[in-house]
This record gives sequence, C-alpha cells and structure tokens, in this order.
Amino acid sequence: MTIQLRSPSYFVLASLLDGALHGYVIIKRVEALSDGAVRLAAGSLYAVLDRLADAGLVEVVNEEIVNGRARRYYALTTDGGTALQDEATRLAAAAKVVTNATARRRAISTAVSPA
Repeated sequence: MTIQLRSPSYFVLASLLDGALHGYVIIKRVEALSDGAVRLAAGSLYAVLDRLADAGLVEVVNEEIVNGRARRYYALTTDGGTALQDEATRLAAAAKVVTNATARRRAISTAVSPA
C-alpha cells in the first residue's frame, strides 16, 4: 500500500507512533513534531482523523467522558504504521536529491548515459 500523505495526515500519524492519544494532545504533538509548520484547529484535526479512520490507518481505541464531553483516544493501525513508514521513506529519498550532491550526480549520470 503506497499512498502519499499530506502534511497534516503525516504528522497526525507520526504523533501516534508512541501510543494512543486524544485530540488536544495530538494537536500539540503535531505542532511540536512539525516545528510549528502544521497547526491544526480542532475541526481540522477531526476531519483528518475521520479520513485516516475511513482509510483504516487509525482507530478509536478508548473513549471516556471528561467534564461531560467524550474524549476519544486514537491509535495507529498496522496499516497506518506501514503507510507512515512508506511515506517517510519516500520523503527521505526525495530529500536526498536536494541534500546529497553525490546521489544527485549519480542519478543524473545514470539518466543521461548513452545506451
């Protein structure tokens, strides 16, 4: 399963690597993991979580009532962990084109070598 994840989805999945979290903590973790580049409002977070749940990448693993409101805890599924790892690998390979001159020259010379 190879899918490209948008930044919010990528960082939401990454926030769940160390275990299940509820919405507020996911929002804070996403902001920290992305160095502030991704900031999610509650409505945006739950839209992302709904899409990820529909795709089978996260699941609700616990629900409790706090101050009269439901607090759901979300966790990565096996497919979610795989999708996150695949995306991290894809991003690392894409970054290597910019950050590693030797790899870039090797790729260019391979692509333009006469047959």
